[in-house]
Amino acid sequence: MTGAKDRMREKKMKNQPRNVTYTSSGRGAGRGQGSQVCGWVRGHQAGGHGYSQDLPKYITASYFAKARAAEVSAMLKAVSKPAASCHVFNALPKHMRRRAMSHDCKRLPTRLREGALRLAERSQRAADKQKKPVPKSRSRRARRRHGNLLLEFNRRQKKNRWLETHIWHSKRFHMLKTWSFCVPLKPTAKSFRASYRAMNTHALLQDLSYYCCLELRGSEDQILRALARLTNKQTGRTFAAVSCLSGARQGMLQLYKADRFPQGALGPAEFLWRPRAPDAAHRQLWIWLHPALKQEVLAELLLVCVCSPAVSVSEDLHPEADTAEKKRKMRDEGDTGPPSKRMLGDGTRPAGAPVRWESTDTHITISDLTMEIVRFRLIGPLAHTVLTDTLRPASEMWSGEDESLHQQQTHTFQRLRGVCSTAELPAGCVLGLTVDDPRLTLPQKRGKTVPDLQPSTEEDGVRDLRLRGVAAHCSQSSLWDESIRECVTRDRLSDQELNRRRSDLLVPGSRLSSSSAVPVLLVHQAGRVCGEERRHWGSGWDLLLPKGWGMAFWVPLVYRGVRVGGLHMSVKHSQLMGQPHFPHDYPDCPAGERFQSEQESELLENFKRRPPSKRTNYIKHGCLAPFRCPWQQLTEEWEELVSLSEATGSSRDEMPFTVLRSLKELRLLSGWIRRRLRLRVTPDPALARLRVTPDPPLTPAAAAALQKEFRRSLLWVRLRLLSKGQPALHAMVCVPTTSDLQLLRADGHCSGPQEPRHTDHPRARSDPADPERREPVLRGVCPPPFPRVVSHCSRPVLGWVTQGDFSLTSGCGEALAFISLTGLTHTLLTQPQDQRGLVLLRNPASLQYRFAQISLDT
Repeated sequence: MTGAKDRMREKKMKNQPRNVTYTSSGRGAGRGQGSQVCGWVRGHQAGGHGYSQDLPKYITASYFAKARAAEVSAMLKAVSKPAASCHVFNALPKHMRRRAMSHDCKRLPTRLREGALRLAERSQRAADKQKKPVPKSRSRRARRRHGNLLLEFNRRQKKNRWLETHIWHSKRFHMLKTWSFCVPLKPTAKSFRASYRAMNTHALLQDLSYYCCLELRGSEDQILRALARLTNKQTGRTFAAVSCLSGARQGMLQLYKADRFPQGALGPAEFLWRPRAPDAAHRQLWIWLHPALKQEVLAELLLVCVCSPAVSVSEDLHPEADTAEKKRKMRDEGDTGPPSKRMLGDGTRPAGAPVRWESTDTHITISDLTMEIVRFRLIGPLAHTVLTDTLRPASEMWSGEDESLHQQQTHTFQRLRGVCSTAELPAGCVLGLTVDDPRLTLPQKRGKTVPDLQPSTEEDGVRDLRLRGVAAHCSQSSLWDESIRECVTRDRLSDQELNRRRSDLLVPGSRLSSSSAVPVLLVHQAGRVCGEERRHWGSGWDLLLPKGWGMAFWVPLVYRGVRVGGLHMSVKHSQLMGQPHFPHDYPDCPAGERFQSEQESELLENFKRRPPSKRTNYIKHGCLAPFRCPWQQLTEEWEELVSLSEATGSSRDEMPFTVLRSLKELRLLSGWIRRRLRLRVTPDPALARLRVTPDPPLTPAAAAALQKEFRRSLLWVRLRLLSKGQPALHAMVCVPTTSDLQLLRADGHCSGPQEPRHTDHPRARSDPADPERREPVLRGVCPPPFPRVVSHCSRPVLGWVTQGDFSLTSGCGEALAFISLTGLTHTLLTQPQDQRGLVLLRNPASLQYRFAQISLDT
């Protein structure tokens, strides 16, 4: 019974005030030992001095009732007259309360109806004062009407512009809002291996319409003279390349700020010249840029071409860009007009920005054609087969077009069927063509295009196409003419009209007659052109169309069995080809710096989301920079380590770091790393023979000269693990010691050495009173400024990985990294000749080093 009494007393004490306690003798007290008297005690009992536990001998009823009269009166008033949010239903016992009373006051007793009505009226008046009248929402059927739906689409893409295939992608892809566009990132389903198989054996389709196009018109000499200030011959091709100047090839180059080489790197660009016309005095040039690069390049173009705005607002060239605003004004004024069209324009420039610039000195005109041309990319060995199966040469031509030229282009296009793989064609060849609407030949069911195994009837033509590519005059296309592009966009049949014509056919399923001819451009992508492995892997075709025709070509291509990829597969495609991807692998460019800042914020935010017990302690793993790589500090420390600063008299704040892109020095370093002879082709085409030329030997004098000239340069390299392992982002590239190389020589399959665990010293937390220490210090992350990054670990750090993963093409872990040029040459001098180029790779969250081989593709 003692336990039951204790539980009952604890239940009674549950709702008592804090100053009221109940003493008990406890559960272990026996009867014969004399139990302590229990009682209620009020007040604190600290120190043993408290109130008496004995009950009073007597109380006076009148005084006791008078002391409690105020409390009883307040309680009765609160129950009888509820205030604030209290209901009159609290005055009823629980067994009489009903939910229906809140809707019908007549269900209450008569004595409470008046108070309930007053409470309801007061609540209604308060709601009318605070809340605005909510308009009646339209039905879903009204919202899904074509005009209202397009108005809603235009409103949603005010900040981030949609591609023409946005709705198709949004149903199947994760979308990413970046660079003022909504770009498809990756499919919602698992499809990485399927996409890789498509690139390897069939075709992968991507929408690259967010790439920006700048058009230059003017004299060829004036254009080349102006653009020569933005490029340098040491990095490769320029705008004056002979193979590209005729218009038969597309070129790729590296842009710099005007007269700033090797400093002031901007980023890569693709360019395409319009083929020369016999009676034309001016040339036309298209420059294709990444949207993160557009503003910097445009500013430099206006500087070197001495151009000023020629058009006040963007709607002069893009009348459809402001249709949503016009529709809103018409609706506000009570005017009823046709429903707004979907936006077709650019999202990289603000409203009212100019789209055309002219120069009175150089007579050069610059036009912004961003999103005026749709660009699709097909990657894979059967990309040409998909195109020949989807496109049909037009049966009717535009007025003014050359019929004989169209016939030659048609024959060249048909010869593509005799080519086994896209990689057999010359890199960058261009084919102009005019085709019918591909919706007219849309198959009934989705299938997979297969190559034609029948021998071609034009073996000589196919062989000539493989060797020489497309002729320069066949690269001409009406897509270059702005008037024709606008006319083609305006005359496009809607899907509704096309389906109505199909329903009117006498024979269901027969082909409709063509009503419009669409000019297109087919641009060949070379794929992997550097290195000795997997040559021309990842080659394909780019399909250029007038705006408004995106979905008309997209769906027929998808029906040919291609796999669709997003931005994630573009990064993987560059990684598998062993080429840098913009802006991920351009740390010396403004766009690359912005990308690194955004990536750092994203990685740090993901790190903070994890519980403290689940976070990686990067300090204990010896990783100073898990979120962003300090490239400037790396180059400065290696410069001090090899004593270059004393020899050159430079200081830490004089020169920023750069990325080495000079082909001559890259070939020299590649020869030092590969340790074998290289075949060189003599520049004289008359001497069609190969000669074997040994690379210049690696000597301390040659290394010192290279270090002095490029003392703060980074080198972009490719790493391949010699054993198991998977490189991660920002993995450290370190220099192996002599004992490490001896360990590898003794056992070629050894895993590698281990990094000793570091100590995470306790640091003072942030102090709100101290303005210099208001930033919180995360446990396990070293706050900037960093200590010496080169000598922080047991092995000197050469650089960091920017992209890394398990490569399906080579069957091992591969990574793309930037390392210090000074550190690499210093390391090569200390390594044996048969082990040159061996480094150690360690992930940020691991203590295990892995052996890797450096390769420099030129």
